[in-house]
Amino acid sequence: MTMPDFDLGHWLSAHRIWGLLSASARRTLLQGAQELLVKRGQQIAQAGHWPDALFLILEGRIDLHNTQRKHTHALYAGEMLGQGSSALALQQQCDIVASTDGRLLQVQSSTLHHLFQTDAALELFLPVPLSGVLTGKTTAAEHASAQEDIALLSRPLHSLVRHQPITLPPSLSILQVAQTMRERSVSSIMLTENNRLVGLVTDRDLRNRALAASVDVNRPVMDIATQTPKTLDHNSSAFEALLMMARHNIHHIPVMDGERIVGMLTATDLTRQHGTSAVYLSSDIHHQESVEGLARISHKVRTLQQQLATAHTSAYDTGHVITTITDALTTRLIQLAEGLLGPAPVPYVWVAAGSQARSEQTAKSDQDNCLILDDSFDADTHGPYFKAFSKMVCDGLAECGYIHCPGEMMAMTDTWRQPLRQWREYFLRWITVPDSKALMLTTVFFDLRAVYGQAMLLQTLRDEVLERTRGNTLFLAHMVGNAQKQRPPLNMFGQISTIRSGEHAGKVDLKHQALAPIVDLGRIYALADGLHAVNTHDRIAQASSKGEISNQSARDLRDALEFIASLRIAHQTQRMNEGLAPDNYLSLDELSNFERGHLRDAFSVIQSLQSVLGNRYHF
Repeated sequence: MTMPDFDLGHWLSAHRIWGLLSASARRTLLQGAQELLVKRGQQIAQAGHWPDALFLILEGRIDLHNTQRKHTHALYAGEMLGQGSSALALQQQCDIVASTDGRLLQVQSSTLHHLFQTDAALELFLPVPLSGVLTGKTTAAEHASAQEDIALLSRPLHSLVRHQPITLPPSLSILQVAQTMRERSVSSIMLTENNRLVGLVTDRDLRNRALAASVDVNRPVMDIATQTPKTLDHNSSAFEALLMMARHNIHHIPVMDGERIVGMLTATDLTRQHGTSAVYLSSDIHHQESVEGLARISHKVRTLQQQLATAHTSAYDTGHVITTITDALTTRLIQLAEGLLGPAPVPYVWVAAGSQARSEQTAKSDQDNCLILDDSFDADTHGPYFKAFSKMVCDGLAECGYIHCPGEMMAMTDTWRQPLRQWREYFLRWITVPDSKALMLTTVFFDLRAVYGQAMLLQTLRDEVLERTRGNTLFLAHMVGNAQKQRPPLNMFGQISTIRSGEHAGKVDLKHQALAPIVDLGRIYALADGLHAVNTHDRIAQASSKGEISNQSARDLRDALEFIASLRIAHQTQRMNEGLAPDNYLSLDELSNFERGHLRDAFSVIQSLQSVLGNRYHF
C-alpha cells in the first residue's frame, strides 16, 4: 500500500543505485515489489528465516540484531538488506527489527534475477549471489559442499586421473586430431614422440588457433599445439594444479611420473562451484574487455574468502588462492593497457611486492608493486609510454578494490619504475648503507615476485641481492634491530596488551603487531642464507632445512603464523558477514579463553625468536 505524499518513482530515480536504471527497469522493479509500513519495535524477520527478497529502506531506521554476538547494526533510509545485499551468515545470525516507525520496499528475488539479466552493472552494487531462500538447511549444504571441495584440493593428482592418457603422434594433421577428439569425447590430446610429451592440443586451440585463424586443417597439428605445456608431478596436490590453472588461464594439465604420462587433469576435475572457484574466476577475468568488467568480478573475491573460511581452509592456502585472483586481475589490466597503448617499446617485468609477492593476501589489501625495465630503456624516448602504462594498471587495481599504496610504493611512482641498472643501485645502497629509510624500504622491496613480463629481469636482480645479503652480518644486524622495533603486544606479565586509545582502543592489530613480526623473521632468515622463497611459511621451512632455525622453532613459528593468520581471516570474514568492511583489528572479546591462550603463546614464540636473532646479529 502506498501512503500519500510519497512518490516511489521519484525516490527510486534519486537513489544512488536504482537511479542508474532506466525508467522502464524501475517500473519493472515496482511491479515486483510491495511497500511495507512498519511500527517501532516490530520484528520484520527472525535470524535464519529472512524472506527471499531485498528490502529497500524508504523511511526510518532498521536494526540488524546479531543474536549470537549480541551486536546491533543500524541501517537508515536509502540503505538495503536481504537478497543481493546481505551475506548468508548475516541472514542466519540477525533478527530484523524496526527501531522507529518506517517504510520499506520489499523486492522479490525473482524480480532481482530479471533485473540482473537486463542490467549486469547491478552486480557492482549487489555483489552477494542470489541463491534462493537462505535457510539453515541451505547453509549446511553449502558448508558440506565447500568442505568437500577443500578436501578434494588436498588429494594427489594421480588419485584424480580418471582415464588412460590419450596420445597421438605430432605428424598427424589438425583435422585428424580434431576427429579423434570428437570420437573419444575429450577436450584435449597429448602429442608424443618416442614416448615423450612434445605438445598439447585443446579444444580452445582448435577454435582459436585453427578455425578462427583460417588455418588449413590439413597442416600438421604441431602448428597450433602448445609445444612446451605446463605439467605437474603425479604426487603434486590438486591445490597446486588449481593455482597453476588460475595463474596461467589454462584448463588442462598433463600429469607426469618422470617422463611417463599418467593422464590429463582438467579444471572440471578440480571444482564444481564455477562461480566462485579460483580457476573460473580467473577465466572470467581473462575474458573481460574493460576495467568496469574487472571491477565487477573483483567483488567476488570477498565471497571466495567467505567460502574458504566456511570450509576451514588453512590461512596458507587461502592466501595463495586470494593472491592468485589479484595476479589474474593485474595481468588482465596489463593486457588491456597494452591493447590501448600498443606493445611496450622495451622489455619489462611487472613485479608484485609485499603481501601479494608473498602470496599472503586477504580480501583487505592495498597494492604494492614496481616495474623493472630492460637496460635499453631511454627516459626521453620510452618514459611517456611506461608512465601512462603504469598509471592505467595501478588506477585499474584501485577500481578493483586494491587501494593505492599510502606510501606510493607503486609502479606509477617514477622512483619505482626504473631500468635494471637503477634497481641494482637501489639495492646496493640499501644493503651497504642501511639507514632508517633503507630499512623501511626493505620491508617492501625485499619481497618481490614477477607477475607479468620478462621474469629474468627480476631473477637476475634477486640473485645478485641474495649474494650480497648471504652472511652479511652487519646488514643483517641492522635488519634485526629494525624488526625488533615491532614486538608482539605482550606486557611484562606475559599478558596480551591492547591498543590504548583512538578508534581501535581495546583491540589488537593483527597485521602490524602480530603478523608483521613473523614476516620480518622469515625475511631475515631468507636474506641470511640466500633463500629464494618469498612466502613466509616457505621461508621458515627452507631456513629450517638450512639450519638457520631449529626444526622445533620452525614448527612453532609456522604454527604461530597459521594461527594468527587464520584469526585474521576469520575476523575479516565475520565483519563481511555482518555487512561491515574487513579490517585487521581484533577485539579479544571475539576469542574464547582457549584462543586467547593460543594467541598469547604465539606472541611468546615470536618474542623468543626475535631475541635469538638479536643475540646472533648485533653491533
